[in-house]
Amino acid sequence: MTSTSVQAPPSSKRAGWLMASPLRGIIGRSSGAIGVAILLLMILMAALAPWLAPHDPNAQSLLSRLKPPVFVGGTWKYVLGTDHLGRDLLSRLMYGARISLFIGFTTALIAGLIGTVVGIVAGFYDGWIRSVLMRIVDVFLAIPYILFAVAVVGALGAGITNLILVLACTRWVQFARIVYGQTLSVREKEYVEAARVRGNSQWRILVAHVLPNVSTPIIVVMTLEVAFMIIMESALTFLGLGVSPSTPTWGWMLAEGKDYMSIAWWLSVVPGIAIVATVLGINLFGDALRDTLDPRLKL
Repeated sequence: MTSTSVQAPPSSKRAGWLMASPLRGIIGRSSGAIGVAILLLMILMAALAPWLAPHDPNAQSLLSRLKPPVFVGGTWKYVLGTDHLGRDLLSRLMYGARISLFIGFTTALIAGLIGTVVGIVAGFYDGWIRSVLMRIVDVFLAIPYILFAVAVVGALGAGITNLILVLACTRWVQFARIVYGQTLSVREKEYVEAARVRGNSQWRILVAHVLPNVSTPIIVVMTLEVAFMIIMESALTFLGLGVSPSTPTWGWMLAEGKDYMSIAWWLSVVPGIAIVATVLGINLFGDALRDTLDPRLKL
């Protein structure tokens, strides 16, 4: 039998690759499919808010204040009701998704970049470089991140930029510890030693051989960190230390609705459900991504 007779045709190879692709693996799991659906819904709602929102999110109408949602006797003009200033909750929910998702993804990306650089350098190089970097990581791990975030935001002032920087500075250590441990394992592998023998520079070894082999936990942790960042942003904004009050966010909607729970429960319940649904969707997506990318879970 010739070698060509046992080779799979190109079409079957492409089909096999598609079946093994991460996205196919995620959607193939029920939890992953639910997570992807929720995440896509939130992203589309945020991206299309200027066209889908029925009202201006900051337009006030005291004559329409505290209108109930349509499913508890309200009107279709205000599907999710209005707040204490007569602002449409559905419109504010859509625009709030833009801020929460932007802060969540941007902060996770910045924290992931910082933590990856620190972790991979500390794990690859010996001596004083490793000692200094890991002692810095230990210091940040010893500080309660919520107290650190509250203190720094309180000192610098509220704002999206300050909030992103503070959250990134409190969470990069999670990436650094994970990447550090993975790098210590990868640097002893045969292919890394072979690259050294071939005369590759340390920079090339880091970029071409070490980084690709520690990228899987980075991607998974970054995905899960987005959910944590959304919760942190909402919590700090709820305390008055996040985004300015003029910007519609889920955290401010919770903060403004807490005083009306007895007469207008939807002011806090609606943004609360949005936060829970988004975090749940991201966590389900992250779990499915981990199960798909980690080969040890396939044994």
